[in-house]
Amino acid sequence: MAAAISTAANSLSTLLRQTTIDDHEEVLKAANATLKKTKADIEAQHVKVVALLNLERYEDVLRVFEEGGDRLKEKAKLEYAYALYRAGHQVEAVKIAEAVDAGRGMKHVLAQAAYRKENFEQAAEIYRQLSGKQAAVEDEENDLRINSGAVDAQLEWVGLGHLAQTKKPAREDMEAFETAYNAACGSLSRGELGQGEILLKRAKDLCNALEDLTEVEKKAELLPIIVQQVYVLIQLGKVDEAEELCTNIPFAEIRELSTRHIAQVNSLSASKVHTNPYLSHRLFHSTPKRDKTDQHFKFQSNILHQDEYIIDLLSQKYAGVANSTATYISKRPSPTVSPDVNSVAVLNAAAHAHNTIGKTALKEIIPLLEKRPNDVGLLLTIAHLYILTNNHAAAVNLLETFFKRLEQSATPSDLDVRFAPGLIGILVSLYALQGRKSQRKSELAKAASYWRHKSKNPPKALMRAAGAALLESQNPDDLAGAGEIFAALYQQDRSDRAAVAGLVAAYAITDPSKLNSELVGSLPPVQRLAANINTAALEDAGVAVPPTVPVLGSKKRSAAEKAKPVKMKRIRKSHMPKDFDPNRRMDPERWLPMRDRSYYRPKGRKGKQKLAGLTQGGAVSEEKEKAVSEPKAGGGGGGAAKKKKGKGKGGKW
Repeated sequence: MAAAISTAANSLSTLLRQTTIDDHEEVLKAANATLKKTKADIEAQHVKVVALLNLERYEDVLRVFEEGGDRLKEKAKLEYAYALYRAGHQVEAVKIAEAVDAGRGMKHVLAQAAYRKENFEQAAEIYRQLSGKQAAVEDEENDLRINSGAVDAQLEWVGLGHLAQTKKPAREDMEAFETAYNAACGSLSRGELGQGEILLKRAKDLCNALEDLTEVEKKAELLPIIVQQVYVLIQLGKVDEAEELCTNIPFAEIRELSTRHIAQVNSLSASKVHTNPYLSHRLFHSTPKRDKTDQHFKFQSNILHQDEYIIDLLSQKYAGVANSTATYISKRPSPTVSPDVNSVAVLNAAAHAHNTIGKTALKEIIPLLEKRPNDVGLLLTIAHLYILTNNHAAAVNLLETFFKRLEQSATPSDLDVRFAPGLIGILVSLYALQGRKSQRKSELAKAASYWRHKSKNPPKALMRAAGAALLESQNPDDLAGAGEIFAALYQQDRSDRAAVAGLVAAYAITDPSKLNSELVGSLPPVQRLAANINTAALEDAGVAVPPTVPVLGSKKRSAAEKAKPVKMKRIRKSHMPKDFDPNRRMDPERWLPMRDRSYYRPKGRKGKQKLAGLTQGGAVSEEKEKAVSEPKAGGGGGGAAKKKKGKGKGGKW
């Protein structure tokens, strides 16, 4: 039996060596012919695996490996891992690739499988290792640049941009449409929409200029770029351009169903025609079902699920959305700062409120908080509705109560939510709106202290805000705390100008001896900062008075409003006197009696005496003062003399 297997293997090897077969179908036929004679021929099985991989028949490859058993899997580990990766079995592919200390080929498979598994950190590290060594095959360096750019963009999308290898597109990225497209995606993930639009146009031009691609191949490569362009135009507010671009997209020709579905959703967002929500609902679900090898990434799926719920709400499917979102929320931990969970909680509240806002919505949503007191998305929705109804105090009280409850929890994850930078920012903004500076400073200081002890890399934005708030205080302890915060930020990143400026400001007050030349010298010189300032214009403009924070609900007019000229009321002709002259200014005191007007001057001695007597707070003559201070005699308890009775019985009528 062993001799027969050896003979079959030698015959197949001899056949392949003596022929120049370029057609993988012919190689597959030769391997199948050998396996008909000897099913256990491992060489023939290996040849069949390679032929099927070249024909992109990955499920058939996996069946061959199952038939070949452990011997074939051990002999062709690279092919087995690659087949698992292409068939959508990412977890198994990563497991096999990690267990083998193989060469660059296996590392490429591991990086690609980790990428599809959404372990972008691992993929970035592997590509960094491969880029540090000399390329083994032709065009490998170009492939590494393309794949590394895709990983960097994904890191930005999932909030791990600090791990990205490149932040700005290099000159080499402008030489191929693949690298230009990845650079555009990286810019979009960082919110640089204008730069992303430019790079997408560059990618289209590079693709159109290729001569080694057929028109059909060019079209297949251009369609995903155009779909991304539609997204950018919508985000930039150029809806008309986006709608026009969508009219030229042949959706049925987009090979990847995941991309086709995104294109269909973006076309609905850009269209002014599909105002009927029921028609939009039908078009949204018109894309064929995708298989496991063509799935969206998690951040894409979350947005698409939200879009689906929104279309259902517009179609008045309130009960269905309320039930499905409630099921989704109940299966996730609470409280959480996960964007997808909290976004679904907002949609759940909208379903219960039937898309209403204001006090009507609050009446329906507040009872839900009793059932889900730790639902951050629901809590923020209620707080937002309070703000819309100008009830800022209720919004502050809601957040403060929630924070106190989390502080009493012994679960570390609850404290992470309690001091989440986003939630702290909302409460601090409300404090600032109410003019509560001490509470604002205290809240930022507590959050900064928590994250400094919790993490080696605390959130920079929160730390800067806390340090700046403590610098405004006159308390030495607060100033010392600001110095510690900015010192920690400076140690993390010595190029952080905000940290340097804060540290200099803190040391200048608390301990000037720590201000060394390196620290002060890293600040930009005053001459450069003031180079574009026109001091003469500032002096001519006068001293600017900072506006005071208005008290909520106050209707007091500002100085600018007071300075505005008051429009004169138009007087009807029927109310005008016959001799009325419109060019003559009317007396503003014309409604007062003559003696009460400011310009009244009586004539004669008697008139002047009368005026002096009427003047409030004026001098009083001695006779009048004496008459007031000396009461008349004869007054008893009644205080006045009795009147004489008149004649007759009843007295004087």
